[in-house]
Amino acid sequence: MTKPVPDPPEEKPTPLEEALRAEDLARNREAINRALDFYLCPQPRKPRQPSTMFMVCPNVDTESLLAHACESLASASAAASNFANELGGTQRNTVLGIQQIIMLAELAVNRALDRVDPQT
Repeated sequence: MTKPVPDPPEEKPTPLEEALRAEDLARNREAINRALDFYLCPQPRKPRQPSTMFMVCPNVDTESLLAHACESLASASAAASNFANELGGTQRNTVLGIQQIIMLAELAVNRALDRVDPQT
C-alpha cells in the first residue's frame, strides 16, 4: 500500500526562502571557484625586488668582490678562533666547527680569486 501524500508533506518554499537559498548557493559557488582558482590556477608571483638598504655597487669588478669576501672570511675565522679559546666543552666544539666552515668558504673564495687573477 502506497501513500498518496509524502511523509512529511512537501512544503512549498516562500519566495523569500527561495531567494535566500539562491543567494547562499551563489556565495558557495563563488567560494568554491576562488578555492579552485587559488590551487589550480595560481596567479604568477611578482618578481622579488631585492632590498636596496645594503646594496653592492653593480660596477664593482669580480676580483674586488672576491678579495673583500676573502678578507671578511679571514676576519670571521680569527674572531671565531679567539672566541673558541674562551669557551670549553661542547660550546668550544660548536664554535670550532663554525670556524672550520668559515675556513672552507675562505679556501673556496681564494680558489675563485686565483682563477680570476692567476698569479704567475
